[in-house]
Order: sequence, then structure tokens, then C-alpha cells
Amino acid sequence: MSATVIEHLLDQIAALGIRHIFGVAGDYAFPVEDAVCARNDMTWVGSCNELNAAYSADGYARIKGIAALSTTYGVGELSAINGIAGAFAEHLPIIHIVGMPASTVMKSNRLVHHSLGNGSFMAFYDACAAFTCARTILTPENCVDEVQKALSALKSHRRPIYFGVPSDHANAPVHATSTAPDPASASDTAGIDDVVARIIEKLRMSAQSCVLPGILCDRFGVLDKAREFIARSGLPHATMFADKGMALESSSRYLGLYYGHLLHENVAAFVEASDVILGIGVQFSDFNTGAFTARIAEERLITIMPDYVTIGSERIDNVSISAILNGLVGACTSLPFFEGKIPKQTPAHASEDAALSSKTLYQDIQTILRPSDIVAAETGNASMGLAEIRLPDGCAYHNQTLWGSIGWATPAAFGMAMAQPERRVVLVTGEGSHQLTTQELSQFARFECKPVVIIINNGGYLIERLLCKDGETYYNDLAQWRYALLPEAFGCDDWAVSSVRTRDELLAALSACNTETDRAHFIEVKMGRYDAAPVAMALHGAINTLYDS
Repeated sequence: MSATVIEHLLDQIAALGIRHIFGVAGDYAFPVEDAVCARNDMTWVGSCNELNAAYSADGYARIKGIAALSTTYGVGELSAINGIAGAFAEHLPIIHIVGMPASTVMKSNRLVHHSLGNGSFMAFYDACAAFTCARTILTPENCVDEVQKALSALKSHRRPIYFGVPSDHANAPVHATSTAPDPASASDTAGIDDVVARIIEKLRMSAQSCVLPGILCDRFGVLDKAREFIARSGLPHATMFADKGMALESSSRYLGLYYGHLLHENVAAFVEASDVILGIGVQFSDFNTGAFTARIAEERLITIMPDYVTIGSERIDNVSISAILNGLVGACTSLPFFEGKIPKQTPAHASEDAALSSKTLYQDIQTILRPSDIVAAETGNASMGLAEIRLPDGCAYHNQTLWGSIGWATPAAFGMAMAQPERRVVLVTGEGSHQLTTQELSQFARFECKPVVIIINNGGYLIERLLCKDGETYYNDLAQWRYALLPEAFGCDDWAVSSVRTRDELLAALSACNTETDRAHFIEVKMGRYDAAPVAMALHGAINTLYDS
């Protein structure tokens, strides 16, 4: 018996290693969700809302390499679209399955629920065009070819794809077999050899070089290879804000955070004075460059991107980042080690200061991190504070610097926990961000995850107080929640819950995280209204540069 449309799609998704489908049930999507629940190799994860489902898929994809979610037509898919757009910006491959009205209904232009009431059934499908690298509506006739083409695009671009599944097609048998070959890589072997040789020659002739490993190394599956090149070459290296965790921060040649000229002038001076600055999968965005204060001369810069390389002002296309790194690793044994003095950003160590403040908070969080941990850092003050700690080797770190949607971290952390349940997730977020998506705490309990959740409570939107003209403007105020009561309300039984105001209380709560490892921990940290991390304060001082230039 032939597989049905939805069975074929789920078979292909399962073959990619996806074991969980996030989403919210809806009547047009019932055939999709019924098929997921009928399988032994997949689990349906019902999120509290579709936006949270998309955020959880984002987190899952960061750890697993790929993710999937399902929503119903119109109301469901539009609720998820912010999370999908963020995944597009951040190069995260998410498969979005949308249960649509029956094809006969859409052809008849009948007035049905979840529609716009004007007979236009393709409006939502069209709205997703800018946030996907492939989209299609599946039929029994096109299913095999269209699924293959869309998955090929997802693998190549590492961005979301969209499958619309009309309810009457979902359980219809697939009619056709694939006639379309899987597209081969367009990399030019001769071009790769030439680019590698040119990069090696420039590094060999350089008196001082520096590597900037970027987040796209992780997205395109070459992080281990980039780290191997850095280790074999012995070259000094730094990371920009979005790229924290891409380098092994225990290395004696790790410079620290390069944040333009807002912080650590010694690091900026070294990077910018280098004869060759080699960016590997790095993006020069506003936050990455310290509000565009980074001053890297184009003629000194080489960037290796997923499918092209720039050397100065020259761009070479059709060369893959994987192939280039393979070539560099093979050739770098002949590179001279840089013998000059390497400046260092002073690593954060536990302070003797007795007061609870941003000067000590992030240093104290650093002390509990273990090599197997996954850190989810919310946009704003939380990720800015964590930017300057040192991660133990093996500890994964994730934030959402480019898209920067507050509220992302809580459901994304849950997705990370589902992707690798054997690893502990440490979520650090602000209370303003947490208010947007706090319902997903219940999912940690529902699926027996044991995270460490740290809520930094500054009594309002701290990062916005720093960025706007008048921090006391009313829109920066928040409803005052009793955060320590949330775990109980959301069914998080047996969680260790603390609300701390002093450093001694914080240290006790953090210590318990590593001694009572059989339970989850929720810590609310009550901070001063404007007690911000140094990176946040530096950005505050440069805000005119960021928005007015």
C-alpha cells in the first residue's frame, strides 16, 4: 500500500533525525498531528502557543541541527511567523508544516473559519515567502518531488521551509515517485584549491594575523573543523558578540571579546592592526561590531562564508565553507606560529565583593557551568553580561543577537532540552523577556526536564531604559509579578525555587544547582533598577552611533 502524503513527509523528516514535532493542535492540521501521534519514532510536543512552538523549534535546531513544527492555517501559522522569521535571519533549518483547508474548499472560495473572509486562501502562504528558502503546497501528485526539492533547499541554505498540507490531501496515497535528482554541490574544486593557497600565502607572509570564528560555523556544521584549523595554526583569535562559544575559550591564544571600540581597546587594537583578519562565518552586524565602532580595513580582511569567500574587495563564489576549511586544515601545518605578545581580555573570576551587582552576578553564574551544559542567553542585559564570562570547553552557548526577539530564550531553552535531554540547560533571562513566554516553564515540567532558570529582575525593561532617551518613560515599566510563585503555578513540582536579594543568598542558590542535580532550579535575582552589565553600559554610551548613522 502506498504511503499517504503526510506519511511520506514524516518519513523524510524522521530520516533527518527529528524526533519531536512542536506545535499547537488545530482542526485543519488534525491529519498532520494524528499522523505524528500514530508514529513510534516521533513525539508530539504541544506548546502553549504557536510563537512559543516556533521558538522551541529554533532551540531544537540549534542543538539537533534541524527541527519541525506544525500549525493550523491562518491563525496558527501567523502566530508562529515571528519565530520563523528569526530562524531565517539566524540560519536555522526549521520545517514548518501547515494544515490547510481542503483543496476543494479553497477552490470554491467558500467562507470558512481562519480565513480572511474574502476568498483569498493564499495570503498566508504568500506572507511566508520572505521567511523561507522553499515553500510548497503538497498534493498526491507532486508530494515526492516537492518534498525532495524543499529539503534540498533547507540543507543548502540552512533556513526554514514551508509545507502546506490541505486536509483532504494529507491522507491521500502518494501517486508519483521522484524523477528529480538531489542537486549536487556547486563547489568549484579548482577554485577551492586556489582560494586555500591564497589564504595560506597571506597568512604565511603576515607578521600578525587574527581569526574571528563566527556563528555560521555552527549553523553550517563546520564548527569542529574551524576549531581544528585554529588549533593547528596556532593563530590568535577573538569572538564578536553573536559568536560567543565558537572558540574554545580555554585556549592560551584566545583574545576574548572583540566589541569594536566600546570595550577592551587592547583586543580591538590587536585585531585591527593584524595584517590578515580571517573571518570564518562571521557577520558584521550592529551588535557584533560594537555599534559599528569596529574599524577593520577591507584590504586586511578575508571572510569565509557558506558559499563564497572575499579577499579584500574581491569575491569568489561557488566555494563552500566546508571545502575551504578542509583545505586550510590540510595546509596549515606549514604555517609559522605567531610569536608576538598576545593581549588578553581579563577573564572573569569570582570576586570577593560582598554586594550583589552586575560586577559579580555573571562571574558567579560562570562558576556553576559544566562542560556538558547548554546556556541559553536572552537578548539584552542577560546575554550582554554573559558575553564576558569564560565557558568551559564543551559548554554550548546560544543567543539570538541578529533577530533579537525578546522572549525567545525561555521556549528556545525548552527546545534545547528536548533535543539533548541528557545535557543540563541553563537559561538566563530578564524578567521583561520572561513575561512574554513564561508559560513554557510548564513544558519543562511536563517532559521532566531539569533546567537551571535564572531570572534577572531589574524592575522593568533594563536594556530599553538604557537605549531610549528617557529610561523612566512609562513604556519601560512592567506589571510586577511574584516570579517565585510561577513554577508552582505551572506544575513544576519539586523545583528548588529561590528569590534572592543578596550575594550570599545567590551563591547558596547557585551552589545547590550543582549539588542537587536531580531537580530543576529556579532563581529570581532582584537587582538594582539600572544595574547593568558592562557591555550594556558601553552600548548605552554609543547609542547615537547605532541609530543615527
